[in-house]
Amino acid sequence: MGVSDILYYAIHVQELKSLLQWQTWHNPVHQRDPEKESVSLRICFDFLDKTSRSFSTVIQELHPELLVPIALFYLILRGLDTIEDDMTIPIEKKDPLLREFHKITEKEGWSFNGNGPDEKDRELLVQFHYVTEEYRKVKPVYREIINDITRQMGNGMAEFSKKAAEGAIGVDTVKDYDMYCYYVAGLVGNGLTQLFVESGLANPALKDREELQTSTGLFLQKTNIIRDIKEDWDDSRRFWPREVWSKYVDDFEDLFKPENQESALNCSSEMVLNSLNHADQCLFYLAGLKEQSVFNFAAIPTSMAVATLALVFRNPNMFKKNIKITKGSACRIMLDSTQNLRKVCEVFRTYVRQIHKKNTPKDPNFLKISIACGKVEQFIESIFPSQDPKALAGGTKKELDPKEIQEREEAKRDTSKKSIGTAWLLGARFDVAAKELTQGRFSRPDSDTARTIVNRYDRGEL
Repeated sequence: MGVSDILYYAIHVQELKSLLQWQTWHNPVHQRDPEKESVSLRICFDFLDKTSRSFSTVIQELHPELLVPIALFYLILRGLDTIEDDMTIPIEKKDPLLREFHKITEKEGWSFNGNGPDEKDRELLVQFHYVTEEYRKVKPVYREIINDITRQMGNGMAEFSKKAAEGAIGVDTVKDYDMYCYYVAGLVGNGLTQLFVESGLANPALKDREELQTSTGLFLQKTNIIRDIKEDWDDSRRFWPREVWSKYVDDFEDLFKPENQESALNCSSEMVLNSLNHADQCLFYLAGLKEQSVFNFAAIPTSMAVATLALVFRNPNMFKKNIKITKGSACRIMLDSTQNLRKVCEVFRTYVRQIHKKNTPKDPNFLKISIACGKVEQFIESIFPSQDPKALAGGTKKELDPKEIQEREEAKRDTSKKSIGTAWLLGARFDVAAKELTQGRFSRPDSDTARTIVNRYDRGEL
């Protein structure tokens, strides 16, 4: 821990507490035993650590039945992604590599040293023969699932790479954006779900709910794309669809100019809205995961994603640098997300309310974002009601602590203000209401009286 970290945690004591709690109290449901592994498998796990700090930990705590298949699944897709990302590989060479990669995984001794020297994961492909060696030992039923997903993803990546080679810059439409995210993440959700169900560690009904599988993958991928806008732009990549950003600026690079900050924030709000629309389906998906380590595997990145959306929402810093959740906050989220669905719903509720609180009527997406936040809260309320039916029946009330009472009162006031503003924007005539009240008319008028009032004040604006 450096000096800057010490100073940071001296001020943010709660985050330091969460960091220490995670390191002290977290007990993995399952623990990998390297002593029982072959040399080649240990090398594979070393590559897992090097290529993904975020996923490596949760993968290595998976149920033994899925530990190796999912670790190798990740490395295979990382290898595929490393080829697709590398702009130094000509399309004539890249296209067949992407389309045939699902067959390569079965080839003994296969490796690839054609990546550019600066490609960060090139060493994985240089030593890919360790992955293929271990992959051939995986159960055939799991290999069949992984091969099918790799084939579909490789073909999808090849199509987008071909468009890029033909001069297309970035993603054009929202439909293209959804399709790209489906190929690079939605398919991963489909494949993982098949592995969960085939191993008996998830509800079989999930296999028939492809929209839930896909939404979870899209939620994670879209959130990463929003967060990484500055990093991607610096690397000459652009994933935000033209159909969205062209509403706010003339050229994509204008999003990064200080004079366009308000337009850029409104644009990012629409991107957050697009991702947030998948949130309730992610919670629905998590409800189908039976085994604790599998639940943790899906819940942690999903909770991190909703926290990231709250972080980037109307945050001008995202256009200046790559911003991320602090380590202390991440540990708090991981502690809550490795318990049960109720706790994960509480995490979602917390960060959705942060988004709602930062929402502003000046944003053209204000009303839609408010509705999206309400949709998530409504879903949570439907499965975990805030009112206890037994307590209501017995006439008793749950006693709230002062902090919770204050938060609820603030939420009520915030909602009331925004509701009045929304009603005014939609054409509510508060001047009419005030005049009728001053004349002593407090009761609800009948239909004829109401029509008379409307005709009296109507000026034909609409």
